[in-house]
Amino acid sequence: MYTSIVYLKGVGPARAQLLGKELGIFTYADLVNFFPNRYIDRTQFFKINQLQANNSEIQILGKITSIKTIQQKKGSRLVATFIDETGTMNLVWFRGVKWLKDSLKINIPYVIFGRVNWYNGVFSMPHPEMELLSEYKKSMRTAMQPVYSSTETLQNRGITNRVMQKLQQTLFQEIQGKFDETLSDEIIDQMQLLSKNEAMFNIHFPKSQLLLNKAQQRLKFEELFFIQLQLVRNKYIRKSKIKGFVFEKIGSLFNGFYNENLPFDLTDAQKRVLKEIRNDLANGAQMNRLLQGDVGSGKTIVAVLTILIALDNNFQTALIAPTEILAIQHFNAVVELLEKMSITAKLLTGSTKTSERKIIHKDLESGELQILIGTHAIFEDKVKFKNLGLAIIDEQHRFGVAQRAKMWMKNKLPPHILVMTATPIPRTLAMSVYGDLDISVIDELPPGRKSIKTIHLFDSNRLKMFQLLKEEIAKGRQIYIVYPLIEESEKLDYKDLMDGYESISREFPKPKYQVSIVHGRMKSADKEYEMQRFVNAETHIMVATTVIEVGVNVPNASVMIIESAERFGLSQLHQLRGRVGRGAEQSYCILMSSFKLTDDAKTRLQTMVQTDDGFKIAEVDLKLRGPGNLMGTQQSGVLDLKIADIIKDSKILMKARSVAIDLLEKDPNLSRIENKKIKDTYIQIHKNKAIWANIS
Repeated sequence: MYTSIVYLKGVGPARAQLLGKELGIFTYADLVNFFPNRYIDRTQFFKINQLQANNSEIQILGKITSIKTIQQKKGSRLVATFIDETGTMNLVWFRGVKWLKDSLKINIPYVIFGRVNWYNGVFSMPHPEMELLSEYKKSMRTAMQPVYSSTETLQNRGITNRVMQKLQQTLFQEIQGKFDETLSDEIIDQMQLLSKNEAMFNIHFPKSQLLLNKAQQRLKFEELFFIQLQLVRNKYIRKSKIKGFVFEKIGSLFNGFYNENLPFDLTDAQKRVLKEIRNDLANGAQMNRLLQGDVGSGKTIVAVLTILIALDNNFQTALIAPTEILAIQHFNAVVELLEKMSITAKLLTGSTKTSERKIIHKDLESGELQILIGTHAIFEDKVKFKNLGLAIIDEQHRFGVAQRAKMWMKNKLPPHILVMTATPIPRTLAMSVYGDLDISVIDELPPGRKSIKTIHLFDSNRLKMFQLLKEEIAKGRQIYIVYPLIEESEKLDYKDLMDGYESISREFPKPKYQVSIVHGRMKSADKEYEMQRFVNAETHIMVATTVIEVGVNVPNASVMIIESAERFGLSQLHQLRGRVGRGAEQSYCILMSSFKLTDDAKTRLQTMVQTDDGFKIAEVDLKLRGPGNLMGTQQSGVLDLKIADIIKDSKILMKARSVAIDLLEKDPNLSRIENKKIKDTYIQIHKNKAIWANIS
């Protein structure tokens, strides 16, 4: 199956190069696993006198009686007269004219298929698929005809859907339709699946709709099963083989902070998550846990308590954030929480001065520095710890696997890893991308937090919005007004922001009102100055681009206005909304938009108004954007799926995971004879996977 496609009859070097470049088909295996994306019912034949001017795809049996070439401004077109016993129509070609003219046969029965046009009182079919009736009867054609995805280049170079079908047929004849079975008899019986041979035949040449459905079911299950098998097995291997530091005690730092300095009572969800983390840290295997929590659910306090467990056991910790603003926010939050305790913490980012860096490097290596918080600057080789026991990575999808692997190299034993994300991940996606991590979810907000009221207003209701702002400012509250920033149209966005700032300044004049502005073109110092004024409640309104999406925590801010809300993605809208509602007062999020909205934009805005549950929002986002866009596909090679869809096929995914877990519990090394087919396939699939698979 790993034979180069160049050797398949009908391909050759030129076509092989095209198939590789356009569709990623290099071998027999690539071709046979290039599945149709839809099917056309070819059971019905039409007569020419039954044709309707409705542009539908139809199939006709008839003969060509004459052919002529007609010159045009650019090149020429070929027109053939096609008849059956009921009437006449034209077949038209604009490409490959010379070759076609020589190959078409007069007065021999053809089966033609294509889309019908009605032009100048005559029916015509441009670029029909054609097959001699004699060939049609002999071919492996079935009622449900496969349609393969293609590209304009392939179409222009004559590699049509018909050619793709022909190549699949040639391949099946060459390998005699024999495929190695990949699943055990037990799983095939348990799941009532078709055999691999039947599934592969019926996916390309379905004998009926029922067999097509069964073939799709079998191949989707298989694809998801091997992904889950890999993830679950990696998890088992990590827990049994990759040793971690044992944090034996919960000591004076943790207990002192918990009993005396904890600013609020933990929620039941936070307590449950902390218990899961404590179990991991004490069992001798390296922790690899994903901590999911919605905006404002209290992940930071869980992170701080986990850090204190590491410090109680005389280990250093690192907290890594994707941006400098977020790193500074974490640093300030941790220092504030631990200010009554004698603990050393430092901040390391790209902006840290060389003199300060030298001190940090020295204190890290001596063990004097206990907590290092920063950006990817922490990954640099120069940064060496005396004994790093815990690494907390925030918003992990922004870090590449190789970067995270560098944390492993800083120790003889890998540190415990806690990955945090404030973008809730739908269960199906989490199981596919993070199935090898243990997952903890904080699924309740701290007590006293009121749900944020979200309202969608059209631009024509701006006066109503201004009225609400004046009422909130009169109560002593503060306001965010956010404008989109989309890089391709930065000038336009800047203009929108400045126009908005001017109209806000007119509506809220000095000295009664103070307005701050923050945007990407400002110098860092000016940005910091404006943000600080807002934090200190010296200004009432902060007009900004999305630089405030992360990095500002102002409990007194009670209203978030999002301008041109239709231009934001769902997770971004949800993150921005999370900037308010941090105090005990009722907060509002107002989504301003124009009347012109796409269906997707309407769905996004309706979803925001209807729910503030980040997991529900993530489910809608997944349906709208697809998994690749949500995660960034470079992060998750596992989502390069050939036939399954983790949204539509979530039930199959759940079943595949449970079968994989069940199998590995009974046979962890896949060494039983009845699982030989599964083991062979697993080895083949994962031959090229390196150590990265073990790293969160």
